[in-house]
Amino acid sequence: MPAPTHTRSTRPDAGTVEIRLPWWAVALPAVAFGALLLLITAPGQAHAATGDPAVGQLLERITDLLTR
Repeated sequence: MPAPTHTRSTRPDAGTVEIRLPWWAVALPAVAFGALLLLITAPGQAHAATGDPAVGQLLERITDLLTR
């Protein structure tokens, strides 16, 4: 007489949360953010003629920190 077997459920337990992301779901947004940040802070690009000078100074400081 065969013994009953217990199969594993694909559903998580009621008290837990299980999230599985593929590697590219984390890597692609990070790469896109980095590329956009480099486009914004690229040295030698034209700066806005009008606007708050604090924004320009902030971008220059970020650029200095990233190039060190």
